[in-house]
Amino acid sequence: MKKADLLVGVDVGGTFTDVFVFDTVKGKFFTTKVPSTVKDQSLGFIEGVEKIVPDFSVILNIVHGSTVGTNALLEKRGAKTGIITTLGFADILEMRRRDRPKTWGLKGDFKPVVERKYRLEVPERGLANGKILEKVCLEKLQDQVKKLLASGRDSICLFFVNSYANNRNEKLAAKKIRELWPNSFVSVSTEILPEMREFERLSTTVLNAYLQPVVSSYLDQLKSRLSLKGFDKEILIVQSNGGTMSLDIAKKYPIRTTLSGPAAGVMAGRSIGIASGFTNIITCDMGGTSFDVSLINNGKVSLASQTSIDFGMVVRTPMIEVTTIGAGGGSIASLDNSGLLKVGPESAGSDPGPVCYGLGNTRPTVTDANLVLGLISCERPIGGKLDSLDIEKSKIAIKEHISDKLKISVEDGAEAILKVANAKMAGAIRLVSIEKGNDPNKFSAMPFGGGGALHTGALIKEVGLRSAIIPRFPGVTSALGCVVADLLYDRVQTVNKLLTDLDSRSLRQEIRTASLELETYITSSNTDILKLEHFYEFDMLYAGQTHTVVVPIDMNDASLDENEIQKSFDKAYLDTYGRLLENIPVKVVNFRVIVVGRRPSFDMSLFAPKDGKTASECILEKREIYANGKTWLVKVYDRLALEVGEKIIGPAILEQSDTTIFLNPGLKAIIDQYGNLIINDIIES
Repeated sequence: MKKADLLVGVDVGGTFTDVFVFDTVKGKFFTTKVPSTVKDQSLGFIEGVEKIVPDFSVILNIVHGSTVGTNALLEKRGAKTGIITTLGFADILEMRRRDRPKTWGLKGDFKPVVERKYRLEVPERGLANGKILEKVCLEKLQDQVKKLLASGRDSICLFFVNSYANNRNEKLAAKKIRELWPNSFVSVSTEILPEMREFERLSTTVLNAYLQPVVSSYLDQLKSRLSLKGFDKEILIVQSNGGTMSLDIAKKYPIRTTLSGPAAGVMAGRSIGIASGFTNIITCDMGGTSFDVSLINNGKVSLASQTSIDFGMVVRTPMIEVTTIGAGGGSIASLDNSGLLKVGPESAGSDPGPVCYGLGNTRPTVTDANLVLGLISCERPIGGKLDSLDIEKSKIAIKEHISDKLKISVEDGAEAILKVANAKMAGAIRLVSIEKGNDPNKFSAMPFGGGGALHTGALIKEVGLRSAIIPRFPGVTSALGCVVADLLYDRVQTVNKLLTDLDSRSLRQEIRTASLELETYITSSNTDILKLEHFYEFDMLYAGQTHTVVVPIDMNDASLDENEIQKSFDKAYLDTYGRLLENIPVKVVNFRVIVVGRRPSFDMSLFAPKDGKTASECILEKREIYANGKTWLVKVYDRLALEVGEKIIGPAILEQSDTTIFLNPGLKAIIDQYGNLIINDIIES
């Protein structure tokens, strides 16, 4: 291994840190899982890589899916941040869009990440048409910056209300602030999001400032620890849009990492699915804390222009659409005040973890329920945290908190926990499929994460999914996603002009300038890139509308022809809404440039079983399980030893080091040529 060039993907989750290592010379791969170190994620990161690669100097690149930014936002653990804004606009962050936490309630509390006393104003005024009415008062700006420094602020957000139309005042102010501010944690709205819509731009910029010290500190610490281990090459960070970026860019724009880990899993799911002939997929990532769902339609991931991390915390950057619910292996089951059983969102996480870990938790979790039902092994737990699981403690916890109160058996109590958890997961799948006009019968579930494969069979039947495809290594799929993701940078800029008023020459130059800058980000990274690809889009609408449609633009033409743009808009609008409007002018709101650096593709055939065995040769044991209200004696198989084409009829259990698969009664599974497990209903297939 010492002479090899190794590509390493590391995904840090709430419970486990997953590592995928690919030897680019020998064409071999290695995987492992280690417990996440919550207080300092870099410790678990180093431990996981070290289990496979003792000598870090042979690593070519490391690609990292991180939850540091996500956790900081959800737990409100960001930096002490201040805001400098236009006189009279300090309350935008609190006013939002005049929405409220509970739609039908008359009351609702909301505390912005920056208190009112740290949102300071300076005189300046630019209009939406780009005209500067009043130059920024640098003297007043200097006084306000000094106030924020004196109050102990760690980072600063600069936001002028119409700077997207003309950033002259904001550039002057940014220059002055950077002369005064003692660190690099200065977030400027037109550098983060030069787009109209003042609340979304401010929210995104201030959350970037809120995350900068936290994410930068973590990445600096990680880089330092890797350097001490002998690694001195490029570290790439997975973005929320599924691409990767350099560590230095991630420190500057941490807001782009808020869905880093889940995005990596979706990109891996897409690659695995396309290689295996599955282009309509619903990825289902179940870890210790959450269940993340995303839809891939005709091989394309679903992207959203903005998302809400929590109420009032809006992030407007391109992100893979991921629906998250609190239904992971560590989600705690309890009875509410009315006596109804609920699961989550509270989680035992990795510390103390489920009751069966024996580390202090006494409330039953989804993992405890699976253990009591016999679906996971006491002697062969995944992840390497413990040598065995204490099933008796799990039984006691379910009996005390669930079964006795509902006057049912412990087994029925455990099965009830799973039914509630599965119903929550089914609801999340319906949200991304049925509620968006997609027939779930045309989609296959792709479960991954440590716990996803335990629940797939129930979800197929509950939602009416076509089938399921379980990757060769479900527990480290997100880490694989880090390895297969390309470098990707994008830039958006507001135009806000009628199509008839466009200055095509000037616009083309702006687009080219943005494109060249993004190219530089990629070419300057110390990463093996096969080719660059460019994509250009307009956000367009009919004059008077609020919501835009994305219109792909071909920049290879001699000029941006008005008629061609109109035709492209008509097609995009017709595809979206089914009809066109007559005699209404069309407006170009924004242009968007996307530059992708294609990395060498990963050959999924490497996962094909080698020297596989027949099903009868792969039986590890026979075990009693409890399912559908009765006891079954089922065979437990060594999943990774099965040869291509082998079939398993449910009920059955398949085990491997990173996950356990439960094949429900009435389902059958077959190993495909890439080592995936394809599950179908026996009757339908």
